[in-house]
Amino acid sequence: MARISLISTGGTIEKTYDELQGVLQNQVSVLDVMLNTLALEGVEIVRVPLMNKDSLEMTAGDHRLIAETAGSMSAAHDGVVIVHGTDRLAATGDECVEMLGTPRVPIVLTGAMRPYVMRNTDAMQNLTEALLAVQLLEPGIYVAMHNKVLAFPGVEKDRTNGTFVRAPKNT
Repeated sequence: MARISLISTGGTIEKTYDELQGVLQNQVSVLDVMLNTLALEGVEIVRVPLMNKDSLEMTAGDHRLIAETAGSMSAAHDGVVIVHGTDRLAATGDECVEMLGTPRVPIVLTGAMRPYVMRNTDAMQNLTEALLAVQLLEPGIYVAMHNKVLAFPGVEKDRTNGTFVRAPKNT
């Protein structure tokens, strides 16, 4: 049985619609609903609800807390998945590399460009990919989204195409 720690931090993937205010907000986590729809035979998910923030509201302290939590969870689990907002996901990935170096197990960050509650969401695909990737990858820190896995450092959000890419090297 693979033991995977799933750290939730909020972000678009977990936003829900507040019909009274007419806005999408991080109010309640939808990850348990998502996980209950997946066939996860042979996998034990250990949920760590760390925070529920839009990543644009995250501070340097939040990135450090996420990295510290991922490091501590990696000591007792076979892999760590961090569900995160996409706007600041790369900052957290870089902070994980800086604080943890190469961890004992894979740490995979994921999120969504559109909330789980939307009909055309990428949330389920990205969560599923991250849960599979964390079981197959070598120890390191990665982002898994949109049918690809990229290793940190050197990852950035491509805002034009709404995905993650390798950052151009400064030559």
